[in-house]
Amino acid sequence: MELGKWMDISEEIQNSIKENGPVVALESTIISHGMPFPQNLETALEVESIIRKEGAIPATIAVVEGRIKIGLSNLELEQFAQGTKTVKVSSRDVPLVLSQKQDGGTTVAATMVCARMAGISVFVTGGIGGVHRGSEKTMDISGDLME
Repeated sequence: MELGKWMDISEEIQNSIKENGPVVALESTIISHGMPFPQNLETALEVESIIRKEGAIPATIAVVEGRIKIGLSNLELEQFAQGTKTVKVSSRDVPLVLSQKQDGGTTVAATMVCARMAGISVFVTGGIGGVHRGSEKTMDISGDLME
């Protein structure tokens, strides 16, 4: 599978993966849909800083202009945190968001899939989706649980 056709992995993360170094995947819906600006950006930067202080490389994962990005720069994090047209992307949504060249915040499920494809086996999140009220009628169950 040729990941370079639709996935960009930062050089720092690529190098760490090649050297079997510690890399920690982070979801991005907390930034795009979970918190308002500027708290979302402050939180994202703080979490990345904590991971670095512990000796690992943070790999925030998102979809930017229809490409999966593994590891966002500070500028990309800031732009992403302020984005107004960012969609919420679960694993089932990845192909559509890529084909439509959209920006997307990856849920736990989508982040897990993207991290696995990139060779990252450790993942941190603030929480996962669940079974939503009224699910017996709507079947509104988070893809996070299945993934």
